[in-house]
Amino acid sequence: MNRNDLRRVDMNLLVIFEALMFEKNLTRVAEKLFMGQPAVSAALGRLRDLFDDPLLLRNGRGMEPTARALAILRELQPAMDVISGAVSRAKEFDPATSCDVFRIGLSDDAEFGLFPPLLRQLQEEAPGIVVVVRRANYLLMPTLLASGEISVGVSYTTDLPANAKRKKLRDIPCKVLRGDNRPGPLTLDEYCERPHAMVSFSGDLSGNIDVDLAKVGRSRRVVLGVPQFSGLRALLAGTEMIATVPDYAACALVEGCALRAEDPPFPIDAAQLSMAWSGVHDNDPAEKWLRSRISQFMSVTLDIPAV
Repeated sequence: MNRNDLRRVDMNLLVIFEALMFEKNLTRVAEKLFMGQPAVSAALGRLRDLFDDPLLLRNGRGMEPTARALAILRELQPAMDVISGAVSRAKEFDPATSCDVFRIGLSDDAEFGLFPPLLRQLQEEAPGIVVVVRRANYLLMPTLLASGEISVGVSYTTDLPANAKRKKLRDIPCKVLRGDNRPGPLTLDEYCERPHAMVSFSGDLSGNIDVDLAKVGRSRRVVLGVPQFSGLRALLAGTEMIATVPDYAACALVEGCALRAEDPPFPIDAAQLSMAWSGVHDNDPAEKWLRSRISQFMSVTLDIPAV
């Protein structure tokens, strides 16, 4: 196909093709692209004609890409990234007049403890923008970035897509949350004897805290796992349960209530909170503005109010 033939190719079809390869579901693609499902189905038919391949085949209740579809995706994605980046860089960005939609991935601790002041700043500088937050963690971040469902994410991160970039925002020191009224800090023995609540996105009941406890020859008893930090305020109040959480989540949780936070009675290796973004957005003026505000408001050290 020469450049003249490209005029017959609808670029919208290629955007739909990419979404289909990641979602493998017509309804989810329709929701993601704000289209009707019949329109997505019709687009899939046109894509099958264009590439002379079924592209997606039924597999039980789901759909799976064909080998040729995956090969096409590998070739198309870098080209689409380049086109998207070139178009983005060609337009100026004025926060005061922008109506852009920003899609951010946040871990629950970052959303609960660090996002509110960031959002206030974004809304003050750019009152016309729309911010969409997706729940992200180190497991979800690579897929969300690779599929374009988010342009930037904040979380503890490990593996990332090859074209992604990463910047450390801050260390994640931990605090022990407690809702009892006994004076004095917890000893190591008391910490290990108390029942523990744990925030776990995946439902696991052990984590890095247990690794650090094992280093000093101790263990804890987790009796409650919850999916998000916001529930801890009511769950810990007036009980013997304790929870070990990032310092910025502790700061938000103790505000205006009877919970208090203290340093753990053993050393904990601080993880890192990082910002990761797709390389295709690296020089996008709007995304650079967003990342600068994330760096400014999510890198800060917070003072935990005394109780």
